[in-house]
Amino acid sequence: MNRRRAPRRISHSQRRDAPAGGGGGGWRTRTEEQWRGPGKSQVIEEDTDERHGDEAVPRGTCQTMCPARELRDRQLQSRLHRFEVSAGTEGDRRPKGDPLRVVKEYSRPAAGKDLTNPADLRPAAVLLKTVCYLVDDIVASPHLHPWTEAYSFAFDRLRGVKQDMIIQRVSGSTCVAILERTVRFLIYASYRLCGEPLRLYDPRINDTHLQENLSWLLDCYGAGAGPHANQDELQALGLLYNLGSARATQHVMGLPSRLRSSPAITLALSINRAFLERNPVRLLRLARRLNFLQSCALHRHLVTCGRDLLLIYSHGFSSRNCRFPLDEVAQLLSLDASLAARLCQAHGVAVNRDNQLVFSKAAFTEPEHGKLHCKLYHGIVAERQRGLGVGNLIHGSA
Repeated sequence: MNRRRAPRRISHSQRRDAPAGGGGGGWRTRTEEQWRGPGKSQVIEEDTDERHGDEAVPRGTCQTMCPARELRDRQLQSRLHRFEVSAGTEGDRRPKGDPLRVVKEYSRPAAGKDLTNPADLRPAAVLLKTVCYLVDDIVASPHLHPWTEAYSFAFDRLRGVKQDMIIQRVSGSTCVAILERTVRFLIYASYRLCGEPLRLYDPRINDTHLQENLSWLLDCYGAGAGPHANQDELQALGLLYNLGSARATQHVMGLPSRLRSSPAITLALSINRAFLERNPVRLLRLARRLNFLQSCALHRHLVTCGRDLLLIYSHGFSSRNCRFPLDEVAQLLSLDASLAARLCQAHGVAVNRDNQLVFSKAAFTEPEHGKLHCKLYHGIVAERQRGLGVGNLIHGSA
């Protein structure tokens, strides 16, 4: 007897959390799943802890960035990345790998594949050296172009590092040092590669891995093995990146008062409060006090913030005879006049010949999806990078 499956019922809470219009750009459409709660960092795709729950935790013995067996196999299969090839062998039928540049690839768990062989696992100290190599010689290199390729290479190899950490259950200060650099790298990439084609950079994948690493890092901070010199910086970055998240706000409010009163976290909390109160003018003024990496974490919220400012003004100054100076709105938005005019016109706010705005609540419109990008605000963020090297930024020594 055939039974037809009953249609799946959608609860009210599920409807409420669904992104409006599929764009995902509203202030209130961000789901709480973006912020993993304590303990959720253990549930990730590379998780191998369950398999070894009743066994001794394996300890790696590989003292190089790539195990000798993998180097040999990838060399025979011509699977070396151009960043890993020995100089002078690039044109060979099978280029040779440079042992000082080849880095272990991320390997998907599969049936019959043994990921616990100590000879293929790198100890914690080697993993940290590998991360430092990826930052200094790949990500921060002025000679490796395009940067999207450097990002893709580093992203994959950092996944391999995380896989080795999970299998060996690495913890302590070395684990924190690796995760801090990974989180900074992914936050910086979310700004630098914003607007790139999906074939070169997928913001959703970057966001997923950023949230997983950030959650794991916050769990390490909460384990009480500190003190951690950079904790206030990373806690603030996490809140700025997840602006408006109730879980992120609750997490920061639960920190010890000594930590919560640090300048970085105090400023992040003030910006988050302005976001929750839908006060874009105050948010944008506070945002001017952020450093470069903090601005990278915040930048994805700026277009929505500007949209809300124009919506409020379209209601407050809606009149046929009312004119508002474009320069004043541009100053509030921290944009030059041409970019501010572009933002206004995209939302249906008319700009007359005298560079004055004509607000009308009836004329306010939402721009087409993809027509207005947060790259509009990249000039503001880029100004704060002057004199800062990418390597120093990711290492936390900027």
